[in-house]
Amino acid sequence: MMWHRLGLIAGGGGLPKAIAKACSQDERLGCVIALQGFADPADFPGATVRTIAQFGHAISDLREAGCDAVCLAGVVKRPDFSALKPDWAGVKLLPRVLSAATRGDDALLRTIVGAFEEAGFTVVGAQELTGGLLAVEGPLGRLALSEADREDALKALEIAAATGSLDIGQGAVVCGGLVLAVEAQEGTDEMLARVATLPSNIRGQAGARRGVLAKRPKPTQELRVDLPVIGVSTVIGAAQAGLAGIAVIEGGALIINPEDVAHAADEAGLFVVVLPRDEVETP
Repeated sequence: MMWHRLGLIAGGGGLPKAIAKACSQDERLGCVIALQGFADPADFPGATVRTIAQFGHAISDLREAGCDAVCLAGVVKRPDFSALKPDWAGVKLLPRVLSAATRGDDALLRTIVGAFEEAGFTVVGAQELTGGLLAVEGPLGRLALSEADREDALKALEIAAATGSLDIGQGAVVCGGLVLAVEAQEGTDEMLARVATLPSNIRGQAGARRGVLAKRPKPTQELRVDLPVIGVSTVIGAAQAGLAGIAVIEGGALIINPEDVAHAADEAGLFVVVLPRDEVETP
């Protein structure tokens, strides 16, 4: 669907900043709503700060800025719903949100996307706005994966597909065929921090790296929101966990600042690879 002016609902991390930069260059960005507690308003000059429960205020902000489309991007942790102070539109939406939340994050995101669509906005995926960040087949950086690494990557992708089908998470870590971790509510960085605490005999370490972090979309995921994201912090976390590298699927992840990711991977001595879709079994 054609749209002309975008409103960005910004959470944490580097993705919203990349979207704002891309859309500002061709004057498509109408407004930025920085979500309180997640986005840093200083990253978005002129941004309006709203809580995640101020749905009605956000709709008014978008309309006043002449927006006919909206993009939801960035890290937003599941809130304590009992502590929310919604506006009137948020109060009316809250029962649907609470019901969806019991079914998992994907159901929750679909409900929020649907609410913006019902309000008359086109919901645009981050990949449509930052095509240069969408994962393209091949390596980032100098290092390639070994055959053992490839086996670990494929198994981690298989595990991520299985947990994703249950709406649990998007990532998994496998080392020598052993599943070390699956991603849940803690997110990728915390999962990698957990792997770093495991005994060294079942994971790699600096100078003898082993194991692979793999991320992929959930099989039933709403792809306009919450595509897997890889950034420099992911590389740092994987390095601290002793991993040999990171794998994603072509078209199935966003890579924030690819040149910086490649440089960080080279400095840490690990690989980052985008595997072709036809190599990865999909459920």
